[in-house]
Amino acid sequence: MTFDVDKIRNDFPVLFQSSRGKPLIYLDNAATTQRPKSVIKAVSSFYENDNANIHRSVYELGERATIKYEDARVKVQKFINAEKSASIIFTKGTTESINLVAYAYGRTFLKPGDEILYSEMEHHSNIVPWQQVAETTGCQLKYIPITDDGTLVEDWRNYFSEKTKFVAITHQSNVLGSINPVKDIITYAHDKGAKILIDAAQSVPHMSVDVQNLGCDFLVFSGHKMLAPTGVGVLYGKTDILNAMPPFLFGGDMISQVGLQSSKWNDLPHKFEAGTPNIAQVIGLGAAIDYINELGIDSIHQYEHELTQYALSKFEELDTIKVFGTRENRGAILSFHSEFVHPHDMAQFLDADGIAVRAGHHCAQPLMERLRVPATTRASLYFYNTREEIDILVNSIKNILKIFSVESQPK
Repeated sequence: MTFDVDKIRNDFPVLFQSSRGKPLIYLDNAATTQRPKSVIKAVSSFYENDNANIHRSVYELGERATIKYEDARVKVQKFINAEKSASIIFTKGTTESINLVAYAYGRTFLKPGDEILYSEMEHHSNIVPWQQVAETTGCQLKYIPITDDGTLVEDWRNYFSEKTKFVAITHQSNVLGSINPVKDIITYAHDKGAKILIDAAQSVPHMSVDVQNLGCDFLVFSGHKMLAPTGVGVLYGKTDILNAMPPFLFGGDMISQVGLQSSKWNDLPHKFEAGTPNIAQVIGLGAAIDYINELGIDSIHQYEHELTQYALSKFEELDTIKVFGTRENRGAILSFHSEFVHPHDMAQFLDADGIAVRAGHHCAQPLMERLRVPATTRASLYFYNTREEIDILVNSIKNILKIFSVESQPK
């Protein structure tokens, strides 16, 4: 691998610390990533030099803040190759973006008898909002099952019908790492007359995503999973659809005119950004995109692919560990389970070795039921992780298995 990880790691101060008396190994990147110095500096610089409200101020400080905020919107537009910056809506994160679409589009345009289709591997944030839409509108919910190897069933097209009017599906599973054939699904959904939302929270940080090439109606993702601060997310939507949707929140900046009896809404994107936004966090997202662009998203993807394949090979040394998902066409996520060690115990013992992983159902309880496990332990990688860290992880798991196998022996 030619990726200069050692040089890259120097940009992330948080990685150079001890945890439980051991060097920190951070493997919970599907939950949130760490921040490079440039992002931290961008946020700090805003508060030190440019802190003012945006869009309303004619003084220089406010103008600078507005320019930086809107520059970040253009950076997002270019990063996902959206046609217009007006189609980029800033939110708190993926969850709010999905809720915005569910509320403003789902409750407005879906009606009794329509079907909403998602998959069995969805995050709760791409299930619960649509359940609420169904309760409110009388729509029906359907889902595409997955196979035992953690991919969508091959006959996924058969789960569409003439009643399918909206599809909400993840690009990459936050548990399985499985990368879904979203471009084919988008094309088929449109052939059936349905609109489609892509949950790209786990894909945009790791691979090139081009919304014009995909043709999706909506695409959502979070900043904090791609080096940016928490509290900022993105909703991309086709402008004709966004223009037809009513606002999600009401108040300042999303209006063009207010009277005592009625009001008129602002143009895109401001119609969906009521109130003072997370200005510093949005600027931080812009800095994160600059950092990713400097490394190259394709180089990041290639490095992570090689690192994931190395990790899967090392996990083959663990006879009693099951890793979910296929070996190919997957992202840098390894969710695993042992019949001898509960996932929470596994995570706690790994923490004793300074290794940060996630244990639980990962906001995917229907998927856990399909996998027939109560939870999994999840190690999720990013481009600042190394083969050496994978070696330490696997050796730690080996030691944990030895401890539990001894303790499980009858006395």
